[in-house]
Amino acid sequence: MGRRGELAVFRETFARDPEEPDFPFLFHVHGNGGVGKSTLVRQWESTAREQSSVVTAYVDDDVHDVFEAMEAVSARLSKQGHPLKRFDKQLATYRQRRHQAESAVPAPQPDPLAGQAAAPVPAASPSSMVAAQVGLVGLGMVPGVGAFVGAVDPQQVALGADRVRAALTMRLRSHDDVQLVMNPVAALAPVFLEDLAEVAERCERVVLFFDVYERTGPLLDAWLHATVFGEEYGGLPVNVQVVLSGQLPLDTRVWGDRLGQVTEVSLDVFTEEEARTLLTAHGVTDEPSVELVLRLSGRLPLLVDMLARSDPGRGRGMGDPSETAVERFLKWEPDTERRAAALACALPLQIDEDIYRAVVPEAAAQGYAWLRGLAFVSPQAGRCRYHDVVRAAMLRLQRTRSPARWQQAHTGLAELFRRLRSAAEAELGTDPDDHWADAAWREHRLNETYHRLCAHPRTALPDALRESACAVDHDVATLRRWAQTIGRAGLDTDSAALTSWGHRLEAAAEQERPASAALTLILGAPEPDADGRALVHTIRAAERRGAGDEEGALADCEAAVALAPDTARPHAGLGETYRLLGRHEEAVAACTRAVEIDPLYVLAYGSRGDAYRILGRHDEALADFLRAVEIDPRYAWAYGSRAQVYEAMGRQEDALADYDRATEVDPRYEWAIGSRAQLFERLGRYEEALADYDRAVEIDPQYAWAYASRARTYGAMGRHEEALADYARAIGIVPGYAWAYGSRAQLFERMGRYEEALADYGRAVEAHPGYVWAATSRGELYERLGRYGEALADLDRAVGLDPSSEWTLCARARVYLRLGRHEEAVADCVRTVEIDAEDGWNQMLYAVALRVAGDGQGAEERFGRALRSFTALDEGGGEKAVDARQGLLVLACARLDTDAAATRCEALRGIGEELIEETVEDLLFLREAFPEAGPGVGAAVRRLRSFQSTR
Repeated sequence: MGRRGELAVFRETFARDPEEPDFPFLFHVHGNGGVGKSTLVRQWESTAREQSSVVTAYVDDDVHDVFEAMEAVSARLSKQGHPLKRFDKQLATYRQRRHQAESAVPAPQPDPLAGQAAAPVPAASPSSMVAAQVGLVGLGMVPGVGAFVGAVDPQQVALGADRVRAALTMRLRSHDDVQLVMNPVAALAPVFLEDLAEVAERCERVVLFFDVYERTGPLLDAWLHATVFGEEYGGLPVNVQVVLSGQLPLDTRVWGDRLGQVTEVSLDVFTEEEARTLLTAHGVTDEPSVELVLRLSGRLPLLVDMLARSDPGRGRGMGDPSETAVERFLKWEPDTERRAAALACALPLQIDEDIYRAVVPEAAAQGYAWLRGLAFVSPQAGRCRYHDVVRAAMLRLQRTRSPARWQQAHTGLAELFRRLRSAAEAELGTDPDDHWADAAWREHRLNETYHRLCAHPRTALPDALRESACAVDHDVATLRRWAQTIGRAGLDTDSAALTSWGHRLEAAAEQERPASAALTLILGAPEPDADGRALVHTIRAAERRGAGDEEGALADCEAAVALAPDTARPHAGLGETYRLLGRHEEAVAACTRAVEIDPLYVLAYGSRGDAYRILGRHDEALADFLRAVEIDPRYAWAYGSRAQVYEAMGRQEDALADYDRATEVDPRYEWAIGSRAQLFERLGRYEEALADYDRAVEIDPQYAWAYASRARTYGAMGRHEEALADYARAIGIVPGYAWAYGSRAQLFERMGRYEEALADYGRAVEAHPGYVWAATSRGELYERLGRYGEALADLDRAVGLDPSSEWTLCARARVYLRLGRHEEAVADCVRTVEIDAEDGWNQMLYAVALRVAGDGQGAEERFGRALRSFTALDEGGGEKAVDARQGLLVLACARLDTDAAATRCEALRGIGEELIEETVEDLLFLREAFPEAGPGVGAAVRRLRSFQSTR
């Protein structure tokens, strides 16, 4: 009945071997609307399904981005018994991580390329408080230990220039989760292809159909091109065929180099012979009726079929020559109720049986099957939709015939979808984020918006733009849906304003930063009211925070608060922005205002709790995190962040318990697992630390940070070869992994492999030129090797990068002392005590510098301050006490107090070989810088060595 040649072209491929060089693996069906492209593609799909061991997937314009397309293919194949399990799992992970990135308050965690916890303590100024924090390579922090002393919060620094990556890292903790959220296609497409290849191995043929490609092509072109031709994501099996169908030619900018491999199938209107053949098949043979159909349809296949099915013999007259095919179709339908039903069902974008019953006259309520059988109605995911050509004609007919009935009908449909939306909200709860995360809710809301725009184009537009901003806040695919729906309403109501807004929002969705482009577009319009503008400013502030533009975010938040002072969300956004800017007191005030307005605003409690943590107000931080988990018991981030507060308070068991709770809520929460591993490591519970790191890399085999951290644990256990293997894995995953190079350099240094250590420090500095810790560490190694000129060059560089690094200043002061450059040493020491006068190591080094410079009285004063500082820490116990006892021994030798030195030696018995070696190095430096201390130093060193020999 027409299109026999086109049907044969496709059918014949099943008799061919896909391995043949000229096998047609990519079809492109194209032609104007109504020529039968979708009908032909459906017939092709039926042909494919008739073959043995062939599976198909049909995708149309219901998808709005690449991973929705992949998800649709997966769903279709799953229904045929071939699920893409790994892809589905990875897609679920993506959505979960994206939700975390959008909704969770960032926790105090560095870039995963930065590393963290337990590295060797520098000789000049160890700080166990900072050792408990994460590494700050961006400002010269040793990976995880405490060489950088001072009032620095680790949350404020992230390695690297990519501010978006840094912001996501703080939310997601895992490098690979960051990659998944930032570039989901690159992460998901290879898994999709691997699963698809397994389906192709089990089947003779897999055929993927992409219909309505004139709409989806701009979104899918690049991905499909790379997929079909084996670029970037992996190869497509030879027995997978792809069929594209749309009105437009393929975009030569994308497909131009491969057009010779595309089998083009061009469709046009029926020839008169084809049209007559189809009419005959439907029993339309009398010449007047045939002539009438040919005239009204213009031989457009859709309209020929529609009119042929309408029994034209009942209306044999030629009729009004100006009437359309749709009007003639309606005249030929003898049942007035069905005629009314056909018109009513043209109003919704899609129809299912429930919507059908709600809109048609009661007498036609049982006619859904009849409707589905009409020539211009096609099935779509359990529902059906009118062909655009017919629907547009029916809408125009109704809108022009009775504007009042048109408005009334769309208002009724808007109310229908509002009720459906409200019912969904009753199950989802009150959190708007949960509403937008639900696909059914979004569909109801979108349909409600469409019908309100159709009923009242001008007055409904402000709310539609407000919803578009919320759609931006969800994801770009949702923005595209809203943009297309506004544009569709514009076409269907002949509203130039709506059509223009649809086009502009769609264009914004294709920009490099679509959220910012769309939100800025909306803010530039006069339509949104004050509340709407406040919402748009708030959402744009969040987008700017994610892009690292905190100042721009602050401006948006201030504008939002001014427009909506009694709404919680703008205040919470302002608090989060202040927190990122390091203005923690203001962050507390803004979040406090948010929870005053809305006592259940869980994210405001989380953000304020984190600000309290940074300010050292631990009890208040604990109270806020407790309130957060009371409101949302599955708030995994809050448990993990509260664990960090417990760590800072020395309540390690409570911290472990909260990390456990976080991982119970989310068993794949790599950051919580990794943080717990770090805590186990700091507690010396290495086997448990290894178990957690093992779990982290099991969850994510590309988790470079976990490999590097496990390497550090192996190193602490003396399992050096395993440590080196893990560092190699981490660097293999992230070739420019500066922290891993630096940490491996430390291991080489401990192993006495100094040239390899210097090489790795060099690689770390090359990978991250602002890496103060690596430059300082290499400078210290040069100092140990007696290469003082190279040491000074590195330390000068490090001080230039961070003039407030006490560790680096102390290291340079030591080199100056070794070289006899006493005045320069004193100048550096003055700077260290200005930065932190309470640090005993700073005061002691300053005293030594003054002593050798000839200022004995000044030296004694500084020795006294060092004694008071170390004594206070010693009495406090814990890790700080061990550090203080090391300092007290060096101090006794510096003051030539041999009796005190002997007593202090005994206090260090059993501290461990590495710490003894570290203390010996400090003593030997003292002897070189201050030779008068030599006898006491020698005795102390011999005593410490005796402890090692008895172990």
